[in-house]
Amino acid sequence: MKKRPTSITVIAWILIITGGLSLIGTTFSLNNPEVIKIMEKSPVPIFIQNIIMYVGLIITITSGIAILKGLNWGRYTYVIWSIFSFIFSLLTSPMKMAMIPGLVILLIVIFFLFRSPANNYFVEGERE
Repeated sequence: MKKRPTSITVIAWILIITGGLSLIGTTFSLNNPEVIKIMEKSPVPIFIQNIIMYVGLIITITSGIAILKGLNWGRYTYVIWSIFSFIFSLLTSPMKMAMIPGLVILLIVIFFLFRSPANNYFVEGERE
């Protein structure tokens, strides 16, 4: 197997760690009145928002593990879900300006996930 680029290792571990920490934080904040107050400003019911959050966190963690293992579907799954999530948030979030830093980070991650060394790593991983 071809050597994994450092950028891919860093991205994968960031996804796994932040996904795991967010899963814990989200679970503990479900009954937080401040969080509920913010979520009530969205036209989407809180129950649906929670489902989407948990699905997104599971996808993030799973994608991070797949990326670490060199599985090409992991990076595509992460990018597709992230774009869907961003568009959904853009349409429903009352705090649109707060999304700009996340978009910038997503674009940087996409850049590193699809650079030539990353492409070579994932193609090699698919052959094995």
